Amino acid sequence: MIRAELTKLRSVRAWVAGIALVFVAVVGLGALAAAGIRVDCPDGPCPKPPTGPGGEAVTDHFSYVHQRLDGDGELTAHVASFRGIITYPPPNHDTIVDGLVPWAKAGIMVKDGTSEGANYAAVLLTGSHGVRMQYAFTEDRAGPAGASWLRLTRRGDTVTGYASADGATWQPIGKAKLDGLRKSVQIGLFVASPSDVTAKASARGGSIVQARWTQATAVFDQVDRQGEWTFTNVGDDGLRTDWEKGNEPPGVTRDGGRFTVTGSGDIAPAGNEAGPSLTFTLTGMIGALIAVIVVGVLFITGEYRRGLIRTTFAAMPARGRVLTAKAIVIGGVTFVAGLVSAAIALPLGRFLVESNDGYLLPAGAGTQIRVVVGAGLLLSLTAILAYGMGATLRRGVLAVTAAIVLVVLPYLLATASVLPTGAAVWLLRLTPAAGFAFQQVLPAYHQVQLPYRPSGGYFPLPPWAGLAVVAAWAAAFVGLAVLRARRTDA
Repeated sequence: MIRAELTKLRSVRAWVAGIALVFVAVVGLGALAAAGIRVDCPDGPCPKPPTGPGGEAVTDHFSYVHQRLDGDGELTAHVASFRGIITYPPPNHDTIVDGLVPWAKAGIMVKDGTSEGANYAAVLLTGSHGVRMQYAFTEDRAGPAGASWLRLTRRGDTVTGYASADGATWQPIGKAKLDGLRKSVQIGLFVASPSDVTAKASARGGSIVQARWTQATAVFDQVDRQGEWTFTNVGDDGLRTDWEKGNEPPGVTRDGGRFTVTGSGDIAPAGNEAGPSLTFTLTGMIGALIAVIVVGVLFITGEYRRGLIRTTFAAMPARGRVLTAKAIVIGGVTFVAGLVSAAIALPLGRFLVESNDGYLLPAGAGTQIRVVVGAGLLLSLTAILAYGMGATLRRGVLAVTAAIVLVVLPYLLATASVLPTGAAVWLLRLTPAAGFAFQQVLPAYHQVQLPYRPSGGYFPLPPWAGLAVVAAWAAAFVGLAVLRARRTDA
């Protein structure tokens, strides 16, 4: 049955052309979009975000008071006070209020140098989340409540964090194994304060994202290391906003054993604000989906329209097996077409973007493979879904329209900032548009204050769970088609 259905698919030029359109849409439109990105910087090549030890793009900007640590050692300090300021955009442009953003940070750190992206481990006090141990940019562990004494110990490439409420009884928070940590590292006090990012509903639909500049100041005492200290504003690009120019600059003042450190910025994985991700190269997926929907529907409705389905059922009376064989064929062919197209589109798109001095956020080999396979699966499952709708409704135009409304339209509405965020999230959970979650390449980190919305490329379901939703819809429609074929005449 599968061989017979594959022969039918190859014999109709329009169906073959529809499958070919998948390649044209994914590769051609993706390359066209990538070639259209041109970035010009007046002082030479445009800077790229730093990358962390795992190869991910990171934000690494903070005030650091440090000294060299050769070999093993430790640092203990007490955070005597922690305060901050937040600025507000128009109409209250010049308003500055006291306050700390939730993930403002003040603490002690071991860092493998002062360059951006260098590996590190830190124990810190936050604005609203208590004591934490963070390391390698992506890792975060909670410490004991009410602690303001912090300690780090380094033994080889392992750094252990402790916290205490009184400086006498210490509780371990965790251990960080920093592979490749050099013998000579930097150890010291730091302060960071990320932007206050908020999202509010827009009267025209979607949401409005605002980012406010913030600054934090911490006073450290009971620092148990002696010797010379150096101040470095890590990641400082030399640019200053009007708010920054009008306030205390990042730096440190020392009064005996007390250090007052002021700083802004963050030490965390970067989000989509750092640049486009590799899924930008799959701009043609919408066109490819429409193509496979049309082919999937016509693959069955064409036989019903011409009455050829009677001949098929006469030759092979097991109707359920016939319809299943057709689903396997249309799904398998579109999967191969999507897989090959995406495998070409991703590296080609990155090459075209970078040849024009553009930048795509880095992604590991595993992530890239998952995106390529996910693109093939979404196209395959959508083709099966459309085929099932066609076999159930037996009307080509009706089935094509219904499939586009069910798969493509929810995705466009959810990601175009047309709907409230809550409605967009539910669309991407319940409809087959959930399958677009295969494009999720930037994880949502709880320790990074960003509006993780669908319009920003963040999906409510994990990639494989989203594809499972599409598979459930496809299975349901194929099941309905089999049930109708068994109970009604062709």
